[in-house]
Amino acid sequence: MLKRTYRFLSSTELAVVLFLAVSLLAIPGTFTENRTFYAHPAFLGLLGTLALNLALCTVRRFRSIPVPVLILHLGVLVVCGGVIARAFGYVATVNIYEGSAVNKVYRWDLDRDVPLGAELAIRRINREYYPIPVRVGVLKGERKEALQTLKTGGSFALGPYRVAADSLELPAEVLKLSVFRDGRLVGTCDTAGTSALPPAFPYAFKLVAFQNPVPKRLWVDLALTRNGVPVAAGTSEVNAPFVWNGLYFYNTLVDRDGAGMSFAGIQVVKDPGRPCVFAGFAIMGIGTVLSFARRFFRKGTGT
Repeated sequence: MLKRTYRFLSSTELAVVLFLAVSLLAIPGTFTENRTFYAHPAFLGLLGTLALNLALCTVRRFRSIPVPVLILHLGVLVVCGGVIARAFGYVATVNIYEGSAVNKVYRWDLDRDVPLGAELAIRRINREYYPIPVRVGVLKGERKEALQTLKTGGSFALGPYRVAADSLELPAEVLKLSVFRDGRLVGTCDTAGTSALPPAFPYAFKLVAFQNPVPKRLWVDLALTRNGVPVAAGTSEVNAPFVWNGLYFYNTLVDRDGAGMSFAGIQVVKDPGRPCVFAGFAIMGIGTVLSFARRFFRKGTGT
């Protein structure tokens, strides 16, 4: 009975059935992007059985399996272990206003708010836009001197001066400018009336119009504290999370509420299986390269 069970669990036929079952069950989770599906006991049980089948099959045929294939098998086992470990992680989300902090996040697997273990603050929401077309009115006293059309980052000549449109501050709709003469900075100003130019500078500037900006990059400055003591700080954006204590903080949203106040959506992910999954794929890559090299050299030698 033990031998029959061993042969059944290490059989190729069982491996094919398990592989097909795991593949078919993974389809709904892939299209619905529902992470909790992959933590279901049925899916984890099938994946664990597939890993057991591969391990027993490897042990049973160890002497006849080439080294590259053994490495591939090891990589698959490590990936399976990582996927199973990921079931012990979670995904949580929270919206935080700029300049404020929270100490709880909403865990989707538990359907409730839970303590984060620290206070998470959004110090600043940063926005970077592609060059924005603007129209700048130039005043000399009360007289309209000129109307210039350019993009932020560009510049225009104004008598002996060159005026650069540095950036457009939103939602304040204030254009920041720098004034140069003979390549040397004379001073800075903006279209809201703030000026660090010499008192004798004869011109003033007004923002006449601008096109709607197109975001190029969004990121937030985060800070974590415990009992008022700083723990960690850094930046987070969509594809570059801030990492602390095994938690990944992704910036998934930047928006304003009805009152115009800025807030950021933060996704907190705990993924204990992440290192195993990446390590497993790396091992599988090594096994694939070695397997290809083995076949290539065998063909080259005619054996």
